[in-house]
Amino acid sequence: MQIRQRLMTDAQYYRFCTTVPDLRVERTAEGDILIMPPGGAETSWRNSELAMQLGNWAREDGRGRAFDSSVEYFLPSGAAYQPDASWVLRSRIDKLTRNEKRKFPHLCPDFVVELMSPLDHLSELTSKMREWIDNGAQLGWLLDPDQRIAYVYRPDREAEQLVNQEWLVGEGPVAGFVLKLAGIWAEL
Repeated sequence: MQIRQRLMTDAQYYRFCTTVPDLRVERTAEGDILIMPPGGAETSWRNSELAMQLGNWAREDGRGRAFDSSVEYFLPSGAAYQPDASWVLRSRIDKLTRNEKRKFPHLCPDFVVELMSPLDHLSELTSKMREWIDNGAQLGWLLDPDQRIAYVYRPDREAEQLVNQEWLVGEGPVAGFVLKLAGIWAEL
């Protein structure tokens, strides 16, 4: 096992990210800095649909808060990632200070969704989804709109692959949430 020393602390990484606000930056658990390319109009439109559906449900449900792709989380592994959409139980958010809420929170969301863009590689997103689960996410969905495939990730189980679904039904932390996939699968 190779151990690499992280070049930046979490605080230094956060400051670095604030100096390049026009870039989408992530950090792997190994400390590698990733510059993420923009997704394009179609991906942005699909992601907007995803965030809107999750946000509307979260507001009605009231147990937690939904977040769009602009939040970045410091995970226990040392990675710092931005999911396309996420949800965190309100009681976990309430434990954060006001300052922690204004920066990248040190927590793993309870539920994450990653939306593939034409520039993404399935193998990389599959690894990222497994990392979300390994760091504490209770449910994760990886959506591949071009293939119309949804991969469902849960702790201690292999990913489930669902093809041509019309909707996905939340469970565990997001029981009651139903994501209608027509707007996600559709082309712009």
